[in-house]
Amino acid sequence: MMELNSLRQFLVVARLEHLSRAADELHVAQPSLSRTIARLESELGAPLFDRSGRLRLNDAGKLFRDHVERSLGELEAGRRAVAEATSEGLGTVRLASETFLTLTGPLAAYKRAHPSIEIELHWSAAEDMARRLRSQDVDLCVASQPIHAEGLESVRLFDEAVGVGTPLDHPLAGRASVSIDELADQPFVTARKGHWIRRLLDRLFAARGLTPKIVCESDEHSAIADLISAGLGIGLVPGFARRSATRIPGAWIAVDSPDCRRTVTLCWGADSQLSAAARLMRTTITSWDWSAGEPREQR
Repeated sequence: MMELNSLRQFLVVARLEHLSRAADELHVAQPSLSRTIARLESELGAPLFDRSGRLRLNDAGKLFRDHVERSLGELEAGRRAVAEATSEGLGTVRLASETFLTLTGPLAAYKRAHPSIEIELHWSAAEDMARRLRSQDVDLCVASQPIHAEGLESVRLFDEAVGVGTPLDHPLAGRASVSIDELADQPFVTARKGHWIRRLLDRLFAARGLTPKIVCESDEHSAIADLISAGLGIGLVPGFARRSATRIPGAWIAVDSPDCRRTVTLCWGADSQLSAAARLMRTTITSWDWSAGEPREQR
């Protein structure tokens, strides 16, 4: 009989496709993890991974992974439903996003309106969001790039231009717009691979047969802003950041490309039973006026 812990361990191995890294993340010995996977394969009567060279999840493994994610998600939903039904409060809402700078307004409004609800915030790369929603590891996700996956529902929050941020004394600072070709030799300060800004940068350059000259990769977005303003390089900056309290102290230049934009989307599992706390969060986010920075009903 399959144990829940074995299934959870399988999902980590399936995600990483690497036994030693999975063992490190799970804090278990690699030989023990290997036996767990072998036992699952024996019970199923089929291999779940291709082992010629690098470990790869095969078609049977992908099929099993999808069912395991949904099954464990339903168990988690059941646990939370019982907790919510037997408690006086509305429980907890779990929100994942690639950046929380965009969400500070609606999050603050939500907390003021529902102080008894706990909010869990999880940073997540876009490619992990579908998996986390299917397994009900989180309730809602806000993505700054499209998520192409089955079993999700979504609503577009806003679409905006992404420009280039430079120091005030940069040669491009006085320009109204700039082309990608003109940026080819410029040093870029940007986020690590997986983040929407980095993906957009790579995509814009690759479409023209170019590779961006990256002088710094960072997960600290305030550090990226500081490094740009200090003259270490330039970087892509969404229009929203120009209106925030932590805006880059420098110039913002439009990019001559219709693809230099981001579309921010709220996603949730199509088959998931959202808790009352999550439904309230969904309403708060979807009813937010992003241009005015306040709920629409207050205008």
